[in-house]
Amino acid sequence: MQVVGYETERDDRRPALRVADTGRVTREPLEAGRNLAYSLGKRHCAGVTDETGHRACDEGDTPYCDAHTSTWVCARCTGTCLKDEMDCYDDHAIYLAAFAPATFKVGVTRAWRLRTRLREQGADRAAHLRTVSNGRIAREIEARIAREYTDRVRVPDKIAGLHRSVDESAWSDTLAAFDHEETFDFDYGFELKSGAVPETVVTGEVVGVQGRVFVLERGGTTYAVDLRDLVGYEVRAEASDRELQSSLGAF
Repeated sequence: MQVVGYETERDDRRPALRVADTGRVTREPLEAGRNLAYSLGKRHCAGVTDETGHRACDEGDTPYCDAHTSTWVCARCTGTCLKDEMDCYDDHAIYLAAFAPATFKVGVTRAWRLRTRLREQGADRAAHLRTVSNGRIAREIEARIAREYTDRVRVPDKIAGLHRSVDESAWSDTLAAFDHEETFDFDYGFELKSGAVPETVVTGEVVGVQGRVFVLERGGTTYAVDLRDLVGYEVRAEASDRELQSSLGAF
């Protein structure tokens, strides 16, 4: 079996790992309270998955080799279209997302999927700044705001803030500098009393998932796993006995 992908939470689905076994792909739900027992083996390209199933690839590049890596050129756009023909003629929302304690990220997405995009990223708070008529205008505005606010937040920074709250003063001061249409406050169904230990493991009791950060408890320690770091691993349906770093709370 191999981990070939993952699903973040949306209005119509719960978080899950996608696991392939001899071409067939199944969902491994990441529901709070569920006990998982997988051991990780060799990691290699996750191959390709489509409506017909999964086709494996033995190349060593992870999570995907050059042949199976897809690049979304719109992610690099700053207002000058990088495609042969511009096709983003639908409404786009510009937003600020807050990650505890005080990292504020500017971004854009199609207006109809604003809440979904914010939850995919694991934002704690957010503000919808404005809606414009196409992606080119949205990217131009984003590029201007990104001179002051980041347009990318690393997963280790998100993990470091899992047990913390958004700095109310800093967030209020930031919002005061922008006109905005609405604000959001997200709840992912769990709270941590102390920091989680970054790890790559799939054995333990599921605590919850925030964006693509998967949190589980094992042996009195809470671990935080970047779901993307699991993609490509071969797995066995047995508990891992690998020694892991423990938090101080485990003693």
